Amino acid sequence: MSALVNYDDVEVGTALPAQSFPVTRATLVRYAGASGDFNPIHWSESFATAVGLPNVIGHGMFTMAEAIRVVTDWLGDPGAVVEYGVRFTKPVVVPDDSVGALIEVSAKVALKLDDRRVRVDLLATSGGEKVLGMSRAVVQLA
Repeated sequence: MSALVNYDDVEVGTALPAQSFPVTRATLVRYAGASGDFNPIHWSESFATAVGLPNVIGHGMFTMAEAIRVVTDWLGDPGAVVEYGVRFTKPVVVPDDSVGALIEVSAKVALKLDDRRVRVDLLATSGGEKVLGMSRAVVQLA
């Protein structure tokens, strides 16, 4: 597989289609099982609040993975992601209700690089707060 996006068709400022990702407590339980990360801040409200958190919070790596989906869906090939990094700035707070939280992600091409690569900058928010900082991916285009 290779990226479906052609380097020559992309300009700095090109916006990728934004997406929203719902997160419930059930989502966190499934992620904990898949990742092996059973830290109680991700499932126990009493533990999370006892350590100073506002409520149960989503796993940082889960949030990071959800955000990059905007880029991989745009590319059509997750293997075209060459580099990806973020700073965890705020937690995704997940209440114990049927709605949960929402991670909202937008992205745009920030730089055109050599070798048909571009840098994509992402903005991920939840509850009106930026949850990832310095969220950037370098991707290989066709």
